[in-house]
Amino acid sequence: MPGPRILDELGAKLSEIAASNPARDFEKNAKALLGSAFSKLDLVTREEFDVQREMLAHTRQKLAELEDRVAALESELTRVRTENDAD
Repeated sequence: MPGPRILDELGAKLSEIAASNPARDFEKNAKALLGSAFSKLDLVTREEFDVQREMLAHTRQKLAELEDRVAALESELTRVRTENDAD
């Protein structure tokens, strides 16, 4: 039965091999490259996007309400002018 020292050495070697794995190096490099590319882009987080979407929906609703109000006021103005012209 191997001694604890051999098992420790074997564990250290396996850790070393796993750490120097080309796939891990590729993953680190890919993450760094993508991180660099994304930092150059003008991106927002999902949370920021959702907040902006909610604000836009609220603004559109308010705009529709204001358009209806202006249309009603214009209609009222036209009615008043028509009545005054009739007099």
